[in-house]
This record gives sequence, structure tokens and C-alpha cells, in this order.
Amino acid sequence: MKEQKGAGRMWHLYKMGGITPAIASMLGSPNAQQMAFIRSMAKEQRKHSTLEVPLRELEIVVFDLETTGFYPYNDDEIISFGGVLIKGDEIYENESFYSLVNPKRRIPMHITTLTGITNEMAENSPDLMQVLHDFMEFIGRRVLIAHGSGHDKQFLNAALWRTSKVQLNHRLLDTMMIAKWLDPKRPDGYGLDELLQSAGIPILGRHHALEDSMMTAKLWLVYLERIAERNVVTLGDLYAYLSK
Repeated sequence: MKEQKGAGRMWHLYKMGGITPAIASMLGSPNAQQMAFIRSMAKEQRKHSTLEVPLRELEIVVFDLETTGFYPYNDDEIISFGGVLIKGDEIYENESFYSLVNPKRRIPMHITTLTGITNEMAENSPDLMQVLHDFMEFIGRRVLIAHGSGHDKQFLNAALWRTSKVQLNHRLLDTMMIAKWLDPKRPDGYGLDELLQSAGIPILGRHHALEDSMMTAKLWLVYLERIAERNVVTLGDLYAYLSK
């Protein structure tokens, strides 16, 4: 009977995420179920197109990561995830995500000074697989937005590959790239602080993953108005302009 249940569980994991979580289960990995979920999310996302959806009808998660450094393939790790939901032109502050992560390594002092995240806080936090599973469940199939998204996407892809052997398949917009398109000759640069100040958005709690997500969400809504003034309607339209 136990063998039948074990075989059934492996078949379920295989149907959800393919051979990798099934093998992980067979080898006794406690994360096999989470791995299967993450892999199934990536597979379903490939079938899901949002390019024809009007920007004002999109469901979006604006997110941010805090990390121990800049190099995910050289021992740097994610130490916090933050995200907030936008539906159309409204921020749903009560539908947000925030979690610290145990990086299984020491956090450099300058990162603690910058983020306020101490080694003691991190040591008592869930591991990467758990938080990654919960974050992927939170974002679902929604479009993603980040500021200076290269850093966040690189770390997220590294985490997804290391834990589940998949890559991020979600549509991703970058408010920095949008700002460069809207204001190609800005004299003050395209850092988040400078853009928030220009948009009249109060700067509060910088380098906290959730607070940065909230401020970037407000910046997106400012840009959404300016994008509409250029008769850019759908996500596909915006992608076409940004790729020029």
C-alpha cells in the first residue's frame, strides 16, 4: 500500500512539473512538491499571452529583491522578496507580498546598513525554496514590473534554475526603460530616487523590498498616464516601442 501511495505521489509530481520533481521525490527531497509547483507554473506561463491586453486592464505585480551583492553566480543570495498587486490603474496595497530569506551565508555589513536586514533576522527566516514557491504562487500569471529589472531577473532566474531547473517566463516591464523612452534626454539620470522625486512621489523606506515595490508601483501609474497620451494601448504596443 505504501508503495502504491509513493508511486501515485511521484506520478502526480511528474504530471505537475515533469521528471525533475519526480526524481527529487524518489531521492527523498522535502522540496519535491514545491519544485513541481514552480515547474508547472513556468510551463503554464508559456501558454499564456497578454500582449493584446490593454495596459489599463492588466493585472501586474510590481516586485523587488534585496540581495547580498550583485553576482548570483558567485555566491550572492536573495535576502528578501517584496511585491504588490496592481489591477488596471489601482494599487491593491492590501494584496502584497513580503518575506525575508535565509541566504545560508553571512550578510555583508554594508548590506545590513543599506537594507536593515541583519544576520540574526535572516537566520530565523524561511529558506529560498519556500519563499520562491510562495512568491510564484502570489504572482501567478500576472505581468511583472521592476525598476532596473536586470538585477532582479538575474537573481530570480538563478534561484529558479537552482531550485527547479526552470527560467522565468513571465512578461516583464522595466520602469527604468520606460523612463528612458518617455524622457530620452533626462539630465538627472534614471535611478529610482531621481525618478520618484521628479514624479513627486515621497521616498520612504528605500532598500526595503516591499517599500521599493510600492514606490515603483506609484511610478508606473504616473507613466501609465503618459503612455496613454502617446496612444499606446496594449502591452504588445508598449513592447514594440520599447524595443526600438
